[in-house]
Amino acid sequence: MPLATARVTTTRPARYLKQLVSHMSHKATTALTPDGRGTITVASGTCTLGTTPDRLELTASAADAESLARVQDVISRHLVRFATQEELAVEWTAPIDGGELEPVTPAVDAYLLSHHTAADDVLGELAVATREATADAAHMQVSSDEGALLTMLTRLTTARFAVEVGVFTGYSTLCIARGLADGGRLLACDVSEEWTSIGRPYWERAGVADRIDLRIAPALETLRALDAEPVIDIAFIDADKANYPAYYEEVVRRLCPGGLVVLDNVFLGGRVLDPAYQEEHHLAMRRLNDLIAVDERVDSVMLPVRDGVTIARRR
Repeated sequence: MPLATARVTTTRPARYLKQLVSHMSHKATTALTPDGRGTITVASGTCTLGTTPDRLELTASAADAESLARVQDVISRHLVRFATQEELAVEWTAPIDGGELEPVTPAVDAYLLSHHTAADDVLGELAVATREATADAAHMQVSSDEGALLTMLTRLTTARFAVEVGVFTGYSTLCIARGLADGGRLLACDVSEEWTSIGRPYWERAGVADRIDLRIAPALETLRALDAEPVIDIAFIDADKANYPAYYEEVVRRLCPGGLVVLDNVFLGGRVLDPAYQEEHHLAMRRLNDLIAVDERVDSVMLPVRDGVTIARRR
């Protein structure tokens, strides 16, 4: 359970943050962002630091509980040492597993779902059909608010050519297709004829089936067969997570200037925040999240929407 936080009440949060980052730079890897956030990485783990007007906020992470305790001890001891004019209380929360994190509380979640343009009957019935047909896999379908976001982003880009990597039962496909400009096309990539067939009748009912080109084949093959020139106005990636870096690269190099790539599940249920999770898809998502943040080809933002959504715009 290698995540813990501390909120340290102080009249000098920004000063202590800078002092701690500067001092630790001699024995650790540190970073200080222009907006005043800090990161300290020692052999046993990492601590990120932020401020509010009256407190210093710390988040420590490590691969195991013993390593986490060492990170907490190092940060606490040095922080208290700097506080010569006040007595600081550094009280860490009990360690938690990254998979237990909730981007929003259930009350906020319920409020969000009741305050967006409501899904119509076609989308609602497709959601029901998905739950009935896919049982435990139904969680792979995007939520109604995320679907509304996809439609809005597609319309805002006035997209004429869209790409979707990972169709499942076609809810997100329908949302994207509805947002396309007149004459627009959506290339929808998936490997399951069974699951995608669930969505086809609903695409027909919504009057968008003629906009959707469904390809049942490995998505990388489909993407690599596209023109190498910028042709994509918007892309949505929601497929096997280990291949996200490859999907992203094939898409972003083909994005038109101003085009968007939207990536779902960038939190992996909170597990990307937790170094204890070391499976292939965890490592791939961490690498990609880090890459996008510094990718000079795009401007990006990561949002706490559902299981984490990143939106990157081609410069």
